Order: sequence, then C-alpha cells, then structure tokens
Amino acid sequence: MSNSAVTILVVDDEPPIRKLLRVGLTNEGYAVVEAPNARTAIESVAQERPDLILLDLGLPDMSGHDLLARWRDEGIGLPVVILSSRTDEAGIVRALEQGADDYVTKPFGMKELAARIRVALRHRLQQQGERPVFHTGELSVDLVKRIVKVAGKEVKLSPKEYDILRILVQHAGKVITHQHLMNQVWGASADVQYLRVYVRQLRQKIERSPDDPYYITTETGVGYRLREADPDQPAAPAG
Repeated sequence: MSNSAVTILVVDDEPPIRKLLRVGLTNEGYAVVEAPNARTAIESVAQERPDLILLDLGLPDMSGHDLLARWRDEGIGLPVVILSSRTDEAGIVRALEQGADDYVTKPFGMKELAARIRVALRHRLQQQGERPVFHTGELSVDLVKRIVKVAGKEVKLSPKEYDILRILVQHAGKVITHQHLMNQVWGASADVQYLRVYVRQLRQKIERSPDDPYYITTETGVGYRLREADPDQPAAPAG
C-alpha cells in the first residue's frame, strides 16, 4: 500500500495540532481528513472510510476513550493511534486496553509519528495468512514448534518467558500494557514485579546487552514493545 492510497483521520480539537498534522502527513504522502470533535469523527469514519485514525483523548463533546470504545463495540477495527500528553500514562494504558494500536505523546516528532503509523497499518494488513515464524534482527521465533533462536542458536526459555515473548511477537511493533501481559500469562491480575522479573530474565537470554535492550523496549509506566518484524518478513499471526 503506497502512502498516496492511505487516508488518515485526525481527531483533535486544537486547530494548531490539526494544521501541524495536516502539513506533516501530507508531506509524507498521506491524504488527511480532519475532525474537531467526536460527532464529526463518527460521521467521517462512515463517509470518508479512512485507513487509520489519530485520536486525541481530550475532545469537547465525548472523551476519546468513549469514542474508541464505541468504535470497537461497533466492530470498527481501524488502526487507532492515540495522541496524548506525556503526563497521561493512565489514559494511555486505558486506551491501549480498549483496543488502540499505539500512542504518541505531545509534543511529538513527525518522523516518530510516521513510523508509528507505518507499523499500525502494516500490522493490520498482516492479520491474515502470515508465516508462523517471526524474524527481527538476529531473533527468530517459531510459534508452531515453539523454538526461539538468536543468531541461529536455540535459546531455552521457561514456559512463562515463552508466553511473554509469544504475546509480544503477536503484536510486534505495538506497545503491550503490563496489565494485558499479566492477564494473558497468569490468567488474572498479578504483581507487576513478577512481570518485570520475567522480562528481565527474557532479556538476559535474547539480548546482546540486557541493560540496553534492542528487541524488548520499555514504555515507561505503560508496558513493553517488541521490535517489529524485518520489512521483508511478515509478522506472526495474532491469536
């Protein structure tokens, strides 16, 4: 999919932010549709059929969380990237748990935003028919055989370490919240310290420098993100 074929809906009540995004995204080759409030955003999704939504959480007529929840309840699976302030970690976590694909914090750089958009679009395009082996850098994960290799050498993981890595692989390039990982791995809320211990052990096994991780990065106060699949390698199937 070329950028010129992609339409992005920008939902933000601040005209300067919308202008910044319109200019920057147009320069990146995207078509841009703007909505200053939730009502216009709902109409735009129905009429303009955008490929991705940039959503500010602080809208005048409906919270961004409620708008996102409405879209997901209606089965609208468009990629949604949240625009949020740096101090709103709780809001970011809530949006990700509601089905947002990623987030960027204000003020943001256009290059970072463009990269997040590319990952979100690519992840949604790769939901069907991907190969079961994930590759990024020297790391490979075979989700069928449950084999993990680094630089061609098999790495032995504990069941919990593998479960954490599997979930990150299935959402590579996206941030996964602490709560989501704990729910998926332990089946119920657990102490986040348990998760941190297992992630630290996992990094020690797959990272060249566990203290400066390349594959599993920390999203402070939010969760973790696995480096996305190599460009010529489809991502692993979700589910």
